[in-house]
Amino acid sequence: MPSVTLGSRTLRQGSRPYVIAEIGVNHGGSLDLAMHLIDLAREGGADAAKFQTYKADRIASRHSPAYWDTRKEPTRSQFELFSKYDSFGAAEYERLARRCQDVGIDFVSTPFDAGAVDFLEPMMPFYKVASADITNVPLLRQVAAKGKPVLLSTGASTLAEIDMAVATLAVAGCDQLVLLHCVLNYPCPNRNANLDMIAGLQRVYPERVIGYSDHTVPDEGMLVMTAAWLKGALVLEKHFTHDKTLAGNDHYHAMDVRDLKKLQENLTLLNEAQGQEHKQPLPEEGPAREHARRSIVVDRDLKAGDVISASDITYKRPAHGISPAFWDEVIGRRAAHDLQADHILLWEDLT
Repeated sequence: MPSVTLGSRTLRQGSRPYVIAEIGVNHGGSLDLAMHLIDLAREGGADAAKFQTYKADRIASRHSPAYWDTRKEPTRSQFELFSKYDSFGAAEYERLARRCQDVGIDFVSTPFDAGAVDFLEPMMPFYKVASADITNVPLLRQVAAKGKPVLLSTGASTLAEIDMAVATLAVAGCDQLVLLHCVLNYPCPNRNANLDMIAGLQRVYPERVIGYSDHTVPDEGMLVMTAAWLKGALVLEKHFTHDKTLAGNDHYHAMDVRDLKKLQENLTLLNEAQGQEHKQPLPEEGPAREHARRSIVVDRDLKAGDVISASDITYKRPAHGISPAFWDEVIGRRAAHDLQADHILLWEDLT
């Protein structure tokens, strides 16, 4: 059974999922707002508050085109977009990490370049690698060499590319790896979520913990995220904001604190309802077994010595006598004494 330790939690089959509130750069460059989002993530019950660490001139060329819905985010260049949100440096992330520690939530930030991999390392219990870097061999090697668990998003990737990334990470020193099913579609229509790919990844990589990074627009009941856990995802990640009505970037497909609380309510209810795997009667079912099951009941008056036929008996509640499971064993036996109609048949009534 695969397992992984993220922060203070060890995840394996049957675990409540590890929930990541992906703040990303929804703070818009405001440290105060970033702190507030950490507080909201903690209030909503997330296990981790996650950011994104990059510098525009290290992540994208000046000629990198937009690949998102420009009706929601009108910026036409990746370089232009990243330039809006790359104001934080090591000092700011250190303050965010301390805030997470103070409120009792794990701090994580996805590194997008070699410098970020290094300065983030002492602050984080594990690394997250974005889908776009699944073929970035030097980054994968550098992250794996830190010796910490790695979460690898698999959006827009083939199994061959995942195989290469898994092998690269393993050779470079990563021995705890979570593969996150992900669809790089912003926002992702529900028809494209393909939650069954979670089972597909479990089948291909049975030795790995599988999770889900979501880009669908949150539904009122947080059903997509909840279903992902029921499908087997032990890590759930979703973009997080304080205001879903804000224009641009990742606000329009993010969850807010209300959504996060709803997800946690779902998980609490379903975690309680899941119960045990082995099928057996529960103690609370004892009264029903005794009183709602049937017994063989005499259907007409019988005299001592009468041979019992199927027409002489029926089955009724409660299960205080011979079970109808022994119907064939009762037919052909003789009445040990006179029996009145509606008598619940016992073995001592038979010879």
